[in-house]
Amino acid sequence: MEALFSLLKEYEQEMIEIRRHLHEHPELSYHEVYTPAYIAEYHQKLGHEVRTGVGGRGVVATLRGNKPGKTVALRADFDALAIQEENDIPYKSKVDGVMHACGHDGHTATLLVLAKALNKLQADFEGTIVFIHQFAEELSPGGAIAMIEDGCLEGVDVIFGTHLWATEPLGNIMINAGPIMAAADQFDITIQGKGGHGSEPHMTKDAIMIGAQFITNVQQIVSRRVNPLHPAVVSIGSFEAQNPFNVIADTVKLSGTARTFHDEARDLIEKEIGNVIKASCEMVDATYDYHFKRGYPAVVNHQEETDFIIKHAEQIEEVQQVRICDPLMGGEDFAYYLQHVKGAFFFTGAMDPNWKEVYPHHHPRFNIDERSLLIAAKTLGTAALHYLKNESVEIKQESLINE
Repeated sequence: MEALFSLLKEYEQEMIEIRRHLHEHPELSYHEVYTPAYIAEYHQKLGHEVRTGVGGRGVVATLRGNKPGKTVALRADFDALAIQEENDIPYKSKVDGVMHACGHDGHTATLLVLAKALNKLQADFEGTIVFIHQFAEELSPGGAIAMIEDGCLEGVDVIFGTHLWATEPLGNIMINAGPIMAAADQFDITIQGKGGHGSEPHMTKDAIMIGAQFITNVQQIVSRRVNPLHPAVVSIGSFEAQNPFNVIADTVKLSGTARTFHDEARDLIEKEIGNVIKASCEMVDATYDYHFKRGYPAVVNHQEETDFIIKHAEQIEEVQQVRICDPLMGGEDFAYYLQHVKGAFFFTGAMDPNWKEVYPHHHPRFNIDERSLLIAAKTLGTAALHYLKNESVEIKQESLINE
């Protein structure tokens, strides 16, 4: 570990430079061309086995130790978002309307430089390390499932991944066994009423009124239909009905999201949204069109591998606290990897304690404390090397800090 940590510290500035370079050249999900080429070239220069176009636009690089053994996979995503950056920084996005507003540039830089450091230690470990560079995490159906179908997990015994988290203080690691991120689903509804003059509502079927009643009633699904021990969210994100001030709407379009951790709640919400919109429209003899699109499933960490991350993260100098966190309602297609092999996903704190304003993920002024890259690399690298040594994961649960 001393050799790994020394190499990572030596390469820290390179890690930051790579992150800033990628930040300047973001690419949207399913449109990544430059980024995967950059990643592949970096690994090729290290002499790694490299597969490109995995699942479409993914890159998988393989580093084999001095003898056969277990296989550890480490994953980083590399797509950006359709957001106009508002940060005034030297490495601001050079692509109009596109920004790394979720830290994927940092994930990629972390994994590339970790690969470089582990390459130097190739003669010192047994087994294989697979570096999975994934495209299109931000947009369902996502790149993970396509890469899995294309064989990125073949022969893999365990997988670890991290997400830099800009609202968590630098030096903190957040993790939890079991569900840690929610299933993220989308629903779209079109209400077809009967428009007319604002002075003659009795001659119409007011689509706006129907939509408003639906929004009010749909909130009762979580409060009155879902098991209160099963966390769930139903939120409306879009309501479209553009008309002159004196015209009653003929059509309304609604879109929203449902977030759950349990299949029972997920199935129930899909069904009940349909029941609510049906009842809302039937009251005034209107019609509707309802589509529920299932996104990523819940991210469910395996207990033993979660304990493994906790045990080794606590031994890293820069890690000030390993915190058992409540599950987050955000979605992540890392979930698919964990459905196929054992593993764990964790959050690496990336909030500068000196920031006066902290902006959340997907915000035009999102940023990270770049010192978090070294912590993420050390945590992933430590987990990989210790796992290849078949180390025990026994830890004292009472030593953990609970939220």
